Amino acid sequence: MQVCASCHGADGNSAGGAYPKLAGQHPDYLVKQLKDFKPQPGARQPVRNNAIMTGMAAALSDQDMVNVAAYFAAQAQKPGYAHNKDTVPLGQKIYRGGVADKGVPACASCHGPTGQGIPSQYPRLSGQWTEYTVAQLNAFTQGPGARNNNEAMHAVASRLSDSEIKAVADYIAGLH
Repeated sequence: MQVCASCHGADGNSAGGAYPKLAGQHPDYLVKQLKDFKPQPGARQPVRNNAIMTGMAAALSDQDMVNVAAYFAAQAQKPGYAHNKDTVPLGQKIYRGGVADKGVPACASCHGPTGQGIPSQYPRLSGQWTEYTVAQLNAFTQGPGARNNNEAMHAVASRLSDSEIKAVADYIAGLH
């Protein structure tokens, strides 16, 4: 846990947006993500390509992953907040209603009206750092080689403009 805590915080509340808040995240989702950082038999690279996390996950057994996930899931997430009041209306529109003319569904349709997600299927988003969410949405837009472990998110994120990504990420940070 000490190794995880150096980036994600001892209680799963990272100190800044470079690293995600893991506190209160669904344990099955955390296990899946940890496994996605490990190259699978016959694969040259993991489906989530991150040099730091690939090295960290490589040292974990399947039981270690379950234990780490259970620990962080049991922690209380510190609430976040939106930083830019000017983009909150756009972020809320995208989160709650999507962008119909671009074929972007509402984020809430999978992640729930308050961003709690659906255990093992969709992660909790509420209160996540704006910077981290922007980075992940941008990685999804790049597809293979960046973050290619969710084809649906690749399709959705690739239809959003930079300003829409920033607005919805900031809205998510303040979602409760």
